[in-house]
Amino acid sequence: MSDRLVWIDCEMTGLDLHRDALVEVAALVTDSELNVLGDGMDVVIAPPQEALDQMVDVVREMHTASGLLDALAGGTTVADAEDQVLDYVRAHVPEPRKAPLCGNSVGTDRGFLMRDMPALESYLHYRIVDVSSVKELARRWYPRSYYNAPMKRGGHRALADIRESIDELRYYREAVFVPQPGPDSAAARTLAEKYGGSRSEPRTPAPGKADLDEEQVTDAARTPAPDGPTGGSPDA
Repeated sequence: MSDRLVWIDCEMTGLDLHRDALVEVAALVTDSELNVLGDGMDVVIAPPQEALDQMVDVVREMHTASGLLDALAGGTTVADAEDQVLDYVRAHVPEPRKAPLCGNSVGTDRGFLMRDMPALESYLHYRIVDVSSVKELARRWYPRSYYNAPMKRGGHRALADIRESIDELRYYREAVFVPQPGPDSAAARTLAEKYGGSRSEPRTPAPGKADLDEEQVTDAARTPAPDGPTGGSPDA
């Protein structure tokens, strides 16, 4: 195994592999200390019109608020996006199938990569590093650290979401992967300030931005649309 970690986040028109399309893919590579290597890659993809037409309201509102929906007309093809991301990954991970795929709820992203970007997906190791799994375990075993973890502010844009995932793992590394009992609530909040601020602090949504966290968006996205199967948001 390589010490490199490949972080990928996808934005889609929904979560249904049979109906939905990729609209943005971003990647960052880090070393084992979570230092980012290079500038990363962020590519907007122009989806088929039918994928746009069947988006559920919560996803359409999310991509409108983030500015992604307006950017889609100038997006590239899936094939070109795959080439760009793979070139960046290869520059920092020269050997195939050595570095794991990392992110939040990254199994969803991997499913779309397997379907649409098989060369990129197969270049990665079969193992994954899922920060959402760390978060779920922290909620059960280290609740002080979980409830004082950094807030999500990525706005459902792929590159910003990746940076937040890396910061989230940095936080849990310092707050959870330490000798028990770990930090108290005040120390956890102070630690979270290094990575964007604690989720336990009140927050005010930016003007014109939907105040939806990742769980709310994903739950809404999995709700069946009136005219067909589930659609939704990729940010889970």
